[in-house]
Amino acid sequence: MCGIVAGVFRKPADEQALERAMDRLTHRGPDARGRWLSEDRTWALGHTRLSIIGLDNGAQPMAAAEGAVQMVVNGEFYGYRAIRDRLREEGARFASDSDSEIALHLYLAKGVGAVQELRGEFAVIIADRRNNTMIAIRDRFGIKPLFYAVHDGNVVFASEIKALLALGVPARWDHEAAYQEAFFFRPHERTLFAGIHTVPPGHYMIAQNGEVRAYPYWDLDFPTQAELSRDTRSDDEIVTGFREVLGEAVRERQVADVEVASYLSGGIDSCAVLGLAQEELDRPIRAFTLTFDDAVYDESALAEQQAAHVGATFHPVPVTTQDLASHYADAIWHSETTFVNGHGIAKYMLSRAVRDAGIKVVFTGEGADEMLGGYPPFRRDVLLYNSEGQDPATIDRLLAEMSASNEASRGLLTTDREAPEELGSVTRRLGWAPSWIEIFSHMGLKTTALFRPEFLAGLEAMDPYESGLARLPLDQQVIGRDPLNQSLYLWARVQMPNFILTFLSDRMEMAHSIEGRVPFLDHKVAEYAAGIPIHMKINGMREKHVLREAARDVIIEPVYNREKHPFMTPPARGDEDDAMFELFGDSFCSDAFDDQPVFDPDAIRALYAFAPESTAEERLARDALFHRVLSATVLHERFGMST
Repeated sequence: MCGIVAGVFRKPADEQALERAMDRLTHRGPDARGRWLSEDRTWALGHTRLSIIGLDNGAQPMAAAEGAVQMVVNGEFYGYRAIRDRLREEGARFASDSDSEIALHLYLAKGVGAVQELRGEFAVIIADRRNNTMIAIRDRFGIKPLFYAVHDGNVVFASEIKALLALGVPARWDHEAAYQEAFFFRPHERTLFAGIHTVPPGHYMIAQNGEVRAYPYWDLDFPTQAELSRDTRSDDEIVTGFREVLGEAVRERQVADVEVASYLSGGIDSCAVLGLAQEELDRPIRAFTLTFDDAVYDESALAEQQAAHVGATFHPVPVTTQDLASHYADAIWHSETTFVNGHGIAKYMLSRAVRDAGIKVVFTGEGADEMLGGYPPFRRDVLLYNSEGQDPATIDRLLAEMSASNEASRGLLTTDREAPEELGSVTRRLGWAPSWIEIFSHMGLKTTALFRPEFLAGLEAMDPYESGLARLPLDQQVIGRDPLNQSLYLWARVQMPNFILTFLSDRMEMAHSIEGRVPFLDHKVAEYAAGIPIHMKINGMREKHVLREAARDVIIEPVYNREKHPFMTPPARGDEDDAMFELFGDSFCSDAFDDQPVFDPDAIRALYAFAPESTAEERLARDALFHRVLSATVLHERFGMST
């Protein structure tokens, strides 16, 4: 994994600005750096390298066609050896052992069609002076970040927003995006920074003559309900097939010239990955687990049992509320977005512990919930919208049981309230409202009610969902699918790239030069999971049923039987001995808080004053709001944003 920066400029590039942009990405690639400038210095590529494969000879940028084609890559390509062997047989001459080089030779042979052969987590930029085009490619799920801006006639790309700012792009709030963010429905290509966008997941972009256009090359394709009804596979056949494709994804991600470790929680996702990976090795995998002093949120006992069960070594990483408060601002700097919980800071600290242990690469378990219906709202969808002929009293009982058993996320990922009227555009488009959208809509209404009137100016009539839905191919990929699959598709295209894969994945890992490998987001695993029957995803109230059965021999019984518990840090207790609550209070009384343009200071201070009187459930919802306010304040201050 690395940091990349690129640009096509109207006049010769400012080389000092290019160096500053690369400096901002050193944490992504501390091992080496390189750059390329065209003869007229109007084209530029920069690269900061984290060396994983081809340690001694994988320097970038890489060049071909007598220097007319230049490339930089952030990420990993799996199955690269077989592709490299084939390309060599076809006459390609490789200059390195790096997996990245296959993208260059595939491009020379197939043009942008090469992307169909790339498998893994990646962001690629190719400067082709033969055609005067710069091509930016992002992996299918957006695991690796890639941003761009068109400013003063220049087109610039980078792994992180802070590098674009170093190239002269202004840091300004995008009011519409901030409003959508409050509802957890910011379109996948928008950021909180006006004029700065993401290359959408599963797309490539072509920059030419000062303009950029995006083209899709892949999408998550769920079968229609009619196609699902024609599936004749037995449950055992489906489980066997899933085990095979997931096992292959794990094996491919063990290829590295450095040690590969693993993150481990008490959940089935990371436990399954660790179990499958350990089967392939004759050395113990080092497994790293976050621990908390609140038993509701601490999963270390299960993680330790799982590590012992498969022969891995267990390495706990304690995190206190003081740790969360101390590292809050740095985590915001790396994430470049707002938080609703301390889990991003906890992942930041987990990655630091892994780096300090001398490790560069870890397995992570993100993606299983998105592919297999892991979160409570997906189970609610199945109960409410896939329950034809089911007794309403039974539905009510199961919903109540689900809420009661999700103490750590009650009020955030479960609800018993009526859907607000603001979901009209969702129900018009889909004919119903997925539970996760309904739940987050309540949070959005509460959050935006606390915005400053001047920040809301012009947004009073805005529908937070309409523009996001309009950017998605609903007719092609959503309509006609089972309600659960509709919900999963929308979550994967909105929540996953903007939230989960940002402050719970790449950005917190790469803050400490750690490469995260994500087997569940291998596109072959995702394609298989998309096509299985609903009851193999959610069976009764048991989520991720196919994974439980496929991994049963490599996980402990308590993990096999355990209900999904979303990864979260404990909420601030609301007393003077809690460092996070103290940080909230100090921040809300600061000049920086008065200077931030988003939230009404008086309204927030009034809420904080009554916070100690909250119930446990109210405290969790309040904590999410306070994190949103604090992180917006830090974001505004650290990036020197304007309105």
